[in-house]
Amino acid sequence: MPQDFPFLLAAGAADLTPFLVLFAGIAFVVISIGYLRIHPFIALVIAAVIVGSLTNLFGDSEGNPITAAISETMRQLGNTAGGIAWIIALAAIIGLCLMESGAADRIVRGMLKVFGEKHAGYAMLASAFFLSIPVFFDTVFYLMVPLAQALAYRLGKRYVYLIVAVCTGAAITHSLVPPTPGPLLVVEALELNLGLTIVGGIALGIVPAWAGLKLGSFLDGKLGGQLRESGMLRTADLKAIVEKDTSELPSFFVSSLPVALPVALIATASFVGEFTSPESQGALYSIIEVAGQKHVAMFIGALIAITLLARSKQLDKTSLWKTLESPLGTAGTIILITAAGGAFGGMIRQSGIGQTITSLTHGGGFSYVLLAWLVAAVMKVAQGSSTTSMITTSGIMAGILATLSAGGTALGFDPFYIFAAIAFGAMFGSWMNDSGFWIVCKMTGFTEAETLKTWTLSVSVISLVGLLQLLVASALLPFPFGR
Repeated sequence: MPQDFPFLLAAGAADLTPFLVLFAGIAFVVISIGYLRIHPFIALVIAAVIVGSLTNLFGDSEGNPITAAISETMRQLGNTAGGIAWIIALAAIIGLCLMESGAADRIVRGMLKVFGEKHAGYAMLASAFFLSIPVFFDTVFYLMVPLAQALAYRLGKRYVYLIVAVCTGAAITHSLVPPTPGPLLVVEALELNLGLTIVGGIALGIVPAWAGLKLGSFLDGKLGGQLRESGMLRTADLKAIVEKDTSELPSFFVSSLPVALPVALIATASFVGEFTSPESQGALYSIIEVAGQKHVAMFIGALIAITLLARSKQLDKTSLWKTLESPLGTAGTIILITAAGGAFGGMIRQSGIGQTITSLTHGGGFSYVLLAWLVAAVMKVAQGSSTTSMITTSGIMAGILATLSAGGTALGFDPFYIFAAIAFGAMFGSWMNDSGFWIVCKMTGFTEAETLKTWTLSVSVISLVGLLQLLVASALLPFPFGR
C-alpha cells in the first residue's frame, strides 16, 4: 500500500470547499495588491467579505450570505483594531522620538563603541535588531543606512557587509518580535502570551542573525565591499556624520529606555504571572501586573521617549504635540491595514479551512511547523508583503489550532513555535514585488541584481536557518515556557 494512501483517503472523504474559498480570497489579495495596486486596507476588507460570502453560500447559514459576511467582517475589523491600535500608535510615537531626539543615533554609536570598529558588523546588526522592536523596518533602514555608509567611508571597505548586517537585524525583529504590527497580530490570532513571545522571539533571532552576518561577510568578498553611490548622501555628508559631535545626545542608557523598559516590564509580568501561584500573589504582584500590562508598559516607554524629544529639541507643548501628529498619522494607516488583515484572517478561520487541513494531515505525521512556514513563504513570494503573509497564515493556523483543541488533540509543542514559523516564512524570498526590496535597492546604491544577491538572498537564508532551528527546537524542547 502506498505510504501516502491515508492522506489520499482523507482527501477523498474531506470537504475541500474551504480550499476553494481560501484560494479565492488569496487570489483576490495577490491580484488586487500585487497587480492592480489597490490599497491593502481596501483589498483586505473586500477579500474578507468575499471569503465570508462564499463560506455562507456553501454552508448552512440563514439569511443573505453577503450582508451576513459584511456584518461579520466589520465586527472582526473592530475587534482587531481594539486589540492593536493603542500599542501600534505608541510604537510609532516611540520610533519618531528615538529618531528626532538623537536617541537612536546614540544607541548605534554606543554599540559601535562597545563592539569596536573591528567588529562593526556586529554593532550594526545589534543596533538594527534592537531598534526594529518598536520601529518599522523602513524607518530603521532610513536611519541606519547613512551610518553604515559613513562607517564604510571611514573604513574604506566592508560596505556590503555592513548593509547586510543592517538588513539582517531589522528584518528579523520586524517579523519575529512584537509590537511590530505583523507579529502583534499573529500573537492576537493565536492567543499567545505577549511577554513570553517577545522573549522567545528575541532568543530565536540570535542564530539566524549570526548566520546572516556570516553571509554578509561572504558576500562582501564576492561583490566587493566598496561604497556604492546611492544619490542620497554626498561625500561631504558622510564626512559630517563621521565627525559629528555626540556630546549633546542623550546618554546610551536613557536612549535605550523607551525600547528596553517596556520589553522588560511586559516580559517580567508574563514570567511572574506564569510561575506565581494564586496564593502568593500580593501587592508587589499587582504592581508588576499593572506595569507589565502591554498597554501600560508601552505607554511608559512612550512617555520617556516624548520627554527625550521635548528636552533635546526644546519644544513647548504646542510644538511637541504638533510633531507627534506625524507618527500618529502613520500609525493610523498601519492600524487600518492590520485590522483589515485581522478581519480577513478571522473570515478564513470561519471558512472551515482549519478543520479541513487537520483532517487531511491527521495521522500522517506532517509537521505543523513546516506547514506554517510553507504557507507564509508562499504568500510572501506571491504578493510581497510580510505583514499580509503573516496575517493570512495566522488565520489558517488559528483555525487548525482551534480544531485540534475542540477535538481534544494535543499539538505536542508550544504554539509559540507556530508563531515563529509564520514569522520566518514571511521573511522568505523578498523580491521586486516587495517594497522592502526597493527601499534597500535605492537607499544603498545597489543595482537590482546586487539587491537580489544581497537582500533577497540574506532574508531567504535567515528564513531557512530559522525553520531548521524551529524543527530542532520544537522536537528537543517542545514546551520552552512550561506547560
